[in-house]
Amino acid sequence: MTYLAGRLGTLLAVVAVIGLLPGLTRTDPALTILHARYADRPPTPETLAAIRAETGLDGGPLTVLGSWLGGLFHGDLGTSWVSGQPVAPGVLPALGVSLTLMGLSLAVAAALAAALCAGTLRRGARRRIVTARAGAVAAVLAALPEFLLAAVLAAVVAVRVGWLPALGWGTPAQAVLPALAMGVPAGALLGRLLDDALPAAFAEPWARAAVAGGLPGRRVARHALRRTLPALLPQLGLVVVGLTGGAVAVETLYAVPGLGGTALAAALAQDLPVLQACVLLLLLLGVLAGAVTRLAAHTLLGPAPRDGALPALVPPDLPARRLLAAGAVLLAAFLVAVTVAGLLRDPLHVDAAARLASPSAAHPLGTDSLGRDVLARLGHGAARTVLTALAVCAVTLLLGLLLGAVRAGALTESANALPAILAGLVVAGLAGPGPWGAALAVTAVAWAPLAAHTAALYAQEKAAPHVAAARAAGAGPRHVARRHLLPAVLPPVLRHAVLRVPAVALALASLGFLGLGAQPPAPEWGRMLAENLPYAERAPWSVLAPAAALAALGALAVLTTAAVRGRRTATA
Repeated sequence: MTYLAGRLGTLLAVVAVIGLLPGLTRTDPALTILHARYADRPPTPETLAAIRAETGLDGGPLTVLGSWLGGLFHGDLGTSWVSGQPVAPGVLPALGVSLTLMGLSLAVAAALAAALCAGTLRRGARRRIVTARAGAVAAVLAALPEFLLAAVLAAVVAVRVGWLPALGWGTPAQAVLPALAMGVPAGALLGRLLDDALPAAFAEPWARAAVAGGLPGRRVARHALRRTLPALLPQLGLVVVGLTGGAVAVETLYAVPGLGGTALAAALAQDLPVLQACVLLLLLLGVLAGAVTRLAAHTLLGPAPRDGALPALVPPDLPARRLLAAGAVLLAAFLVAVTVAGLLRDPLHVDAAARLASPSAAHPLGTDSLGRDVLARLGHGAARTVLTALAVCAVTLLLGLLLGAVRAGALTESANALPAILAGLVVAGLAGPGPWGAALAVTAVAWAPLAAHTAALYAQEKAAPHVAAARAAGAGPRHVARRHLLPAVLPPVLRHAVLRVPAVALALASLGFLGLGAQPPAPEWGRMLAENLPYAERAPWSVLAPAAALAALGALAVLTTAAVRGRRTATA
């Protein structure tokens, strides 16, 4: 009961904030309704007063919110301010579409995650894990922007080859490309986290005894998966919600009538009843996904956490491959060289005669649709995009560790249910558009996966026998947290945070492209992608340059953490 009460309370609080947004931003919803329904009428005080009386807005935001909450008990989601039609007939089908697309994307993600960790499972079952792996392929795939992957698939598979349709929804063929675009980055992230945790399971005494006793490798691998999955199941729940509400760009590109696109359109049009219904459904989905993953983790662990008999997962001492450090150095040198070369050029100079020019001595990476040098914008955007992303990741890491340790599950699931774009719209409405508002919006939701990961690891570590022994010996809570819990929880969560740097950079740039972040013509990698995407077939370099930079950033993050981890264990 406490679990459900906490989540429902958080749900109502978030919906209340959405309902009070017009009053907080000092906007006039009546003006929005006038422009949407009666574009030919002048906004006279009499007309606006009549609209407020017709829609019940004359009572103020609290009255509107109370009326909407009261209608929920009768199954009424309200009436759209823009169309004047009931909300439920438009929102519920969108939820069905998003759930279908989510299921297909989740199948793609599961298949890719299994493929990425298959090698570790095979070697671990044979006791042949001898060096640390980087998972660079997973990092590159996880760093690929969903809308860029969607655009490439549409341009190549649908337009050039003609194998699958590029637009629409309703047939199995139309669902393939959106599911791939959404499932590949999610599967890469899940596969990387699972691949990072498996060596610790294979290093436990039971695995050594099982291999020595001749237990088949498949059974050993299956038990290792069961040992590591409980800590990753909260991430799976967050991915489920993210695939449903966060696929705004993919749904827009493929003309998929899903819930994410519906919520974004409602937010941009200030159609509050539709936005409230979308947020409510997303939060309910987050509560359901959290409850299911919580139950699944409890089932996999059994009575071990309650009995204090769950040993801690300790990573083995695996020296890093020499290629990891060399690859990290080369990638870092490449990014620094590109940044320095770009900083020496003018990113705002427009040469109309050189629009979409191919790479040359004058423009090593070509020009964009306005004739601006791509190398210059890439270099100047690196400082803005990467440094801001690193700062946001540092703050989200601290928030994730803190809120994960106190088990703020309800707040975690609610924050993850809100796409960063919707959070950006709310923050922009409160504080106005700008780079600080975009960073705040991404920070407000990006800590949730780290908090879920921390909470899962923290719960397992508290059930470890060595923690019970320390408490029996008289160790206080601070000593246990500092000497036992934090050293076990911090390294995997820190690697998780580093892995999310490219995704945070893209989220910041996406908000900037929507006009909620740094204003044009400031260079940002995500804006470069979105601005030049319509010209990808004619000038692919204008899109490949920022895409390669994001992919290189993701690979550099994983190579660096793997190399440092291997060096630390080798010298310990």
